[in-house]
Amino acid sequence: MLNSLIVLIIVCGVLSLIFFIATIGALRRKKLLSSALRILLAALFLSLVALFGTITIATVGYRALTYEETAATVQIEPLSAKLFIAHFRFPDGRQASYKLAGDELYVDAHILKWKPFVNILGLHTAYELDRVTGRYIDVKDELVSPRTVFLISQDKPLNMFNLRQRYFFLRRLLDAEYGSATFINSDKPAGFEIRVSTTGLLIRDSHPQ
Repeated sequence: MLNSLIVLIIVCGVLSLIFFIATIGALRRKKLLSSALRILLAALFLSLVALFGTITIATVGYRALTYEETAATVQIEPLSAKLFIAHFRFPDGRQASYKLAGDELYVDAHILKWKPFVNILGLHTAYELDRVTGRYIDVKDELVSPRTVFLISQDKPLNMFNLRQRYFFLRRLLDAEYGSATFINSDKPAGFEIRVSTTGLLIRDSHPQ
């Protein structure tokens, strides 16, 4: 996904530089109309560099989604009643463990769905796991019991999910941006796969019978 954007950034950057140099040449020959046209083209391609660069930075950490794939595998290790450790292994080899309070493991994610005409740029539906927390079955426990929340997503200077909500023009590029979540009991040792599909997150037993 990012390779296509990097190519576009390079191409637009080169074209912007070419038109900028051509503008200088036209000014020296005192061709004002030609200079104005070339500087506009240079500015246009420079704007595209900025746009594609912003999208590239803002989608770092997101993974392209095909039909359905494993976003993480999780091993549940109960410690006591309403307390457990969730051991995560991510597709890139990264591992992390979270000590959570609650009856269930709860995971949510950000999902980006691009407009069909943007797909030609190599941008397709993408996702990023966002947070993991413990969830209580009883609402009363949710109100008075300890809450544990951990950030899963990678820290980044820009996040396309947040930019889409802030800037109206990005709505022309993104068909939808939404959150999806899933949860499962954590009262016994077990292994699960957190999977993501075009409809959102789901959990499967990693060792089905």
